[in-house]
Amino acid sequence: MNKMTNYSIKTDIRFSPMEKFDIQDVVDANTDTWFNQTLVRINDSVLRLGVLEGEFHFHKHDNEDELFYVVEGNLLLDVEDQTHELGPGQGFVVPKGVVHRTRAPSRVVVLMTASADVVPVGD
Repeated sequence: MNKMTNYSIKTDIRFSPMEKFDIQDVVDANTDTWFNQTLVRINDSVLRLGVLEGEFHFHKHDNEDELFYVVEGNLLLDVEDQTHELGPGQGFVVPKGVVHRTRAPSRVVVLMTASADVVPVGD
């Protein structure tokens, strides 16, 4: 798997409170290989959508946990010296301070949630 270097990471909040949204519409409109879009803010957290293929770099979030939930495809989550494979309907929480990266040998759709202060590329 080739290491990805071109990430499309959009931290603007795509949808407002009380606005109906369709995640599949966002997925279908995506043309990037590695796409991460903040969808909504809920209190002090955000929900992000990832449409991923390839691999991200190792990073960590010093002060916040991060949840990954697979909607479609298979996600490899390298956490320190272990690899966890997640399929549709499966989730995994990476605790704060833990070095991790995501890999997708083929296209995967994933929802991620974390504090609104989390920088998606790591601290």
